Amino acid sequence: MADAGVASRRECEKLIESGAVEVNGAVVTTLPVFVDPAEDRILVDGKPIRKTPERRLYLMLNKPPRTLTTLSDEPGSDRRTVMDLIDHPQKGRLFPVGRLDYDTVGLLLITNDGELANRLTHPKFGVPKTYRVVIKGRIEEDAVAELERGIFLADRKAGQTDGASRTAKVEVRIVNLERDRTTLELTLREGRNRQVRRLLAAVGFPVKSLERIGMGPVKLKGVARGQWRELDVREIGSLKRAAGIDSLSGKEGAGAGKERGGKGRSGRG
Repeated sequence: MADAGVASRRECEKLIESGAVEVNGAVVTTLPVFVDPAEDRILVDGKPIRKTPERRLYLMLNKPPRTLTTLSDEPGSDRRTVMDLIDHPQKGRLFPVGRLDYDTVGLLLITNDGELANRLTHPKFGVPKTYRVVIKGRIEEDAVAELERGIFLADRKAGQTDGASRTAKVEVRIVNLERDRTTLELTLREGRNRQVRRLLAAVGFPVKSLERIGMGPVKLKGVARGQWRELDVREIGSLKRAAGIDSLSGKEGAGAGKERGGKGRSGRG
């Protein structure tokens, strides 16, 4: 399913467990499920998946504020989604890589490559995400040191608090210090829900604005807010190498999968 461009591998697993997948007329809800794509008829939400390989696509969107990072809004709501901004002819097979909060702006990757999406968002691969943050107040060295060491944040599971754990180390660079505000660049290798905002709130500095400016070696450039473009060959190759995938063979590269991150899933801001 991920190879067919349905969604990332983890999202495909959720689709199976929710009962949205049929194999040869029977609903499957438990993992693993072994199929032969050439022989078996596989439906997702009643629609057959593609059996022939499709061209892999990799788009960079400069996400604007007040935009949901999802394929569609909840029934009864009519908020703008990131996919409303994409007018690519293969839009129907694309999905966002991870999430950015409703009011967080900046770099969001859109693809139909489920394997790469999984590696970019799963903390065990440790692909860094870099954010430009403006906070209220003048940050002090002790707060920076605390961020860099890691901070205990509550863990959430099934919508409820499930203990707390220390975040992975954060790289912090002070870009600009003013009397009443500070501009920082933060680089994370995990992605808990609203992690950047929660980290800075924990050391006493509310976030005024938040923008993701990098994912791995790919930086936000050449695209205006609310616009998108396809990644070039160099960017795609460097992104795959950062995720531990041989860009020519598509196979896992040496050292891929090394545990470098902590808890977290989706690289949210």
